[in-house]
Amino acid sequence: MKAIIIGAGMGGATAGIALQNMGCRVEIYESVREIKPVGAAISIWPNGVKCLNFIGLQQQIKTLGGNMAAMAYRDYRTGETLTQFSLRPLVERVGEYPYPVARAELQSLLLDALGRERISLGKRLVELEDDGRQVTAWFEDGSSASGDLLIGADGAHSVVRGYVLGHTVERRFAGYVNWNGLIAAENGLAPADQWTTFVGQGKRVSLMPVAGGRFYFFFDVPLPQGLRQRSDTAKEDLRGYFAGWCAPVQRLIDRLEPAGVNRVEIHDIDPLEQLVRGRVALLGDAGHSSTPDIGQGGCAAMEDAIVLANLLRTHSLGIEDTLRRYQESRRQRVGSLVLKARKRCDVTHGKDPAATEDWYRSLARETGEHIIDGLADTIEGGPL
Repeated sequence: MKAIIIGAGMGGATAGIALQNMGCRVEIYESVREIKPVGAAISIWPNGVKCLNFIGLQQQIKTLGGNMAAMAYRDYRTGETLTQFSLRPLVERVGEYPYPVARAELQSLLLDALGRERISLGKRLVELEDDGRQVTAWFEDGSSASGDLLIGADGAHSVVRGYVLGHTVERRFAGYVNWNGLIAAENGLAPADQWTTFVGQGKRVSLMPVAGGRFYFFFDVPLPQGLRQRSDTAKEDLRGYFAGWCAPVQRLIDRLEPAGVNRVEIHDIDPLEQLVRGRVALLGDAGHSSTPDIGQGGCAAMEDAIVLANLLRTHSLGIEDTLRRYQESRRQRVGSLVLKARKRCDVTHGKDPAATEDWYRSLARETGEHIIDGLADTIEGGPL
């Protein structure tokens, strides 16, 4: 069996490894001429970690992952702790640790495990054809590739999605802008083994530990779409949005290097009923682009990869039959994650100010059990 994968990001690379492990021939085609990670870091929750374990990267992800032993929310003005609790009960309940990781390091790990020779760069997809026996992809440079199936792992702006659905899908602006990056950890910002989030005014400032004595940081601000803001004005912009916030937030802003700050307008797409057409399947953001508010975008893509590989390994009624089973296995799961992230996004970022204020008040009463229940419910919905 030969699989053509469009997109060499986290989902495409994981799918490539999983399919290779079951004996499938894999070719990956990526539109960019140089692979660069999108964003500074990512939280791999235990359902995603289990997927990496499944494809043989158990020790490697432990090395790359940060020690996120606890979680805390703090008041935006005073810096006082609203709630703080250990994540050990979550680990014991779901059977694995969460690992925040730098995206560049995770991507390098996946590409090395896959074999970089499997990837062809500068291949922008322009057309697909499925003749019932094989799928052929044509690229902008005039070249083509054929295989028994094709996996569209080409991200939120997916070309393959248009083929599967027969129409384009508009992305929905989620109502906020995110600034993110990596910075050296120091106790004046937050404990080095804790995910710390400052909340207030419908905004967030978050610090999450990654390996190498670093924090992944992000700032969220509810803003209109399309503002003319540049990376070299990030510090000034953030000082304005977070004026009056507590000392650790001001210290974080002061330490930023504008060249190391990413600015992203956050979008998602409505859940799709269709993830498959014939011998073509969508995977990851191509099929279920979500906001990052529950940290499941990358994890869901890895789940897709494992489910698809296992179904191809264990079913013998043909590729089209297997892909339909993949669709039925994943549609409800990924749709629920998109909507759960959207709901959390709206509460966190003040879409209904009263609901957001209720959330702030609830954090002051939180012992950790309610949050851990929510995390575990999401994690335990995965295939492993």
